[in-house]
Amino acid sequence: MKVLLLGKSGQVGWELQRSLATLGDLVALDRHEGNGLSGDLANLEALRETIRHVAPDVIVNAAAYTAVDKAESDHNTARLINADAVELLAQESARLGCLLVHFSTDYVFDGSGSEPWQEQDQVAPVNAYGSTKLAGEQAILASGCKHLIFRTSWVYGARGNNFAKTMLKLATDRTQLNVIADQIGAPTGADLIADVTTVAIRHARGDDKVCGIYHLAASGFTSWHEYATLVIDCGRAAEETLAVQCITPILTEQYPTPARRPLNSRLNTDKLCRTFSIHLPDWQSGVTRMLKEVLVR
Repeated sequence: MKVLLLGKSGQVGWELQRSLATLGDLVALDRHEGNGLSGDLANLEALRETIRHVAPDVIVNAAAYTAVDKAESDHNTARLINADAVELLAQESARLGCLLVHFSTDYVFDGSGSEPWQEQDQVAPVNAYGSTKLAGEQAILASGCKHLIFRTSWVYGARGNNFAKTMLKLATDRTQLNVIADQIGAPTGADLIADVTTVAIRHARGDDKVCGIYHLAASGFTSWHEYATLVIDCGRAAEETLAVQCITPILTEQYPTPARRPLNSRLNTDKLCRTFSIHLPDWQSGVTRMLKEVLVR
């Protein structure tokens, strides 16, 4: 099996290089590849030529425009990468008859209510980033290609920047942190996403009927405030020198940003677990394991 991975240098892409290597011949690209190959989703013609040259059995797209606030003023670039390039991937996948794996987001929903979102629920993005990611999903569905779309939330990895590292850095200098408490979701490790993706690809390659949209997130739910509290507790347990004395819960409206954030990012993962016979670990275990790796560096 030949697998083409796009976005190899991102948090999820980095972990996918490890997990996808077990499937067969892996060609992993980012924006800066050479030798006639391009993983740059902003260069559609080069991307098309690369796909046709590699002729993969599976395309895994871990590349995306993820600057949520910047997307409000840079909508054209966000749409190019998150929608137009994804449409090209879908069209080429349909032409080749290969499987397309794509990562989306809970931001396709409006964040209302308190029930975990199911795959068939009404989509209604509240910001430009969410609307471009939804457009990418719709392009895949319209193409008729074999696909796996994984909507996930609050992604982190030990490699690169993430919320936990930011909290630890701020906590070394500040005595008080103000952290949003009314946005609810599940912090989800890039390693978990990569491992589940590889399991799902094995299934989908042997059974087209499992293709479709799935929600993929760690089990359980929390707020950014509770997440930050766990991070600081782990930092202290590791004998980090932290100045912070108080982590104050605040409302989303008290921390205005260019892009509106959904309050309810809960995702129902029953379909994923049932279809692929997997168990998703709780969010605390993944975050704690990641922090142990980060704090020993």
